[in-house]
Parts: sequence; C-alpha cells; structure tokens
Amino acid sequence: MTGLHRPADHSADRSTDLRPREALRLAWPLALANLVANIGIVITGGAVRLTGSGLGCPTWPRCTEDSYVAHGELGIHGAIEFGNRMLTFVLVALAVALWVVMLVGLVRTWHGERAWRPFWLATTIALGIPAQAVIGGVTVHTDLNPWIVSLHLLVSMAIIGVCVVLLDELRGPRRDASTRLVPLVWAVFAVTWVVLYLGTVVTGSGPHSGDLDSRRTGLDPQLMSHVHAAAVYLLLALTLGLAVAARRVGTPTLASATVLLLVLEVAQGVVGFVQYFTDLPELLVGIHMLGAAVISASATWVVLAARARA
Repeated sequence: MTGLHRPADHSADRSTDLRPREALRLAWPLALANLVANIGIVITGGAVRLTGSGLGCPTWPRCTEDSYVAHGELGIHGAIEFGNRMLTFVLVALAVALWVVMLVGLVRTWHGERAWRPFWLATTIALGIPAQAVIGGVTVHTDLNPWIVSLHLLVSMAIIGVCVVLLDELRGPRRDASTRLVPLVWAVFAVTWVVLYLGTVVTGSGPHSGDLDSRRTGLDPQLMSHVHAAAVYLLLALTLGLAVAARRVGTPTLASATVLLLVLEVAQGVVGFVQYFTDLPELLVGIHMLGAAVISASATWVVLAARARA
C-alpha cells in the first residue's frame, strides 16, 4: 500500500499482525465524514457572510464578553454565527476520531506494514481545525478583515484537498502513472488555486462583507471580476487540453478525473456569470462557494489520478 513502510527484520512472527487495510477499516467512513464536514463548514461560513452575521458574536472565543453562547439580544445574526462556531466542534470530534483510529492502526501494524502516510494525513487534518479556529478568532478581532477572511476560506479548501488525498490513500483505485502529462496536471492544479484565490479577492471587494460596518479591500470589484474570469478561461483551456491528452495517452482514471473537473468548472462558470449579471444574489453566491469547495476536491483528485497506485 502506498505510503507504508516495511521494516528490514522479517524474522519476527507476524501471524497475529493485521494488514493495514484491515486495521484501518474504520478510517474510510471517518475520512469521508471529515471531507463532507469540511465542505459543510464552507457552506455555513458562507451563510454567515451572506446574511451579514459575521459579527453576530462580536468577540472570540466567547460569543460576547460575558457569555460563550448566543442569547436573544444578538438576534438571528448571533444565532447564525454561533451555529457556525458549533459546527467547528463537530469537525474537531470527527478529526480526533479519525486521528485516534489512525494511531490505533499504526500501533496494531507496528511489526508489519506501518501505515505512516495515512497517520500523517490524519494529523494534518486534525491540526487544521485549531489553526482554523485561531484564524477565525483573528477574523473577528480584526472586524472581518477581508484578507483574513480569504485566508480562512483557503485553509478550508486546503483541508478538503488533504481529505481527498487520505481517501485515495485508503481506498484509491489501481492505476498507472501518467508521467508525460504530469507538467500539465500540475499546471491545472496551480491555476485552479489561482482561480480560487482570485475568487476570494472578488468577494472581498464586493458587497457581501459579513457585516454592514466591515471594510472592503478597496479594489474595484468589477475589475477583479474580469481578472478572475480571465483566470477561469485559462483554467478551462488547460483542463480541456488535459482531458483530451489523457484520453489519447490511454490513462482512463486521469481522463475521467479531468472530465469531472471540467464539468464542475463549466457549471461553476455558469453560476459565476449568472450571479455577476444578477447583482450577486445570496443564494447563487452560496452555491458558488459550494462549487469552489467541490472543485478544490476534484482538482486534488486529478493530481492523484496521474500518480501510479498498485
């Protein structure tokens, strides 16, 4: 299995050892739950911003100076922001459960094939949650600084990618390497992240600040929308080129992964154009944020699909 280390000493009796796949059988549903929950918090975070509830709880880690929970005086905005904070505890529970399962699997396979790579991936996911909590606290204490808010979203996108890597590590399909297409694969991945970043800049310059009194980036939102769109055109061209090349080279896993990414990009582009020409309705912006999270996962899968897996 990829990422596993076999010790040099083969003399020990391994009749009671568990194979990594058996020892980690509980990891798959937990890894999948972590992926879904991290996509979910992107959606709920978007709801906080789109409803103007970013400062519904005006301080952090408490909701108010004298309470950790929202109360009636904070109204619906306080309830929405507090609900989003509560989802963080769900993420913590899932991440810790996943990490514990990976640690147990590592211990139980100590004299056989050690599942180091899944363990470190699970550790990265677990550490990402407190990192996000700190960034969230900085976001509140800087009155929703748009650049900090952007970082908050991008870290979620990165954690989503790590979850996809872990899922592939646990149960990914067998495939051959697509060595000739690796430069194009990485170009698609890099431009995907440029598009995701520019999307946060566009949002940071637009009307959905998360609170009526929060400042914007000061950039021209129309200009930034055109810059973002130009990057999207480049991404579509690269992805289409990779899809065609993967089919010609005969790498079905990579071809399928790239076609899926292309379909998601087209759908995301349609939503983006419609929301632009309809003055950014909240529902469409929320759908666009969901699309960005899914595209982050899909772009990661494209990179993995180009790698060999026995």
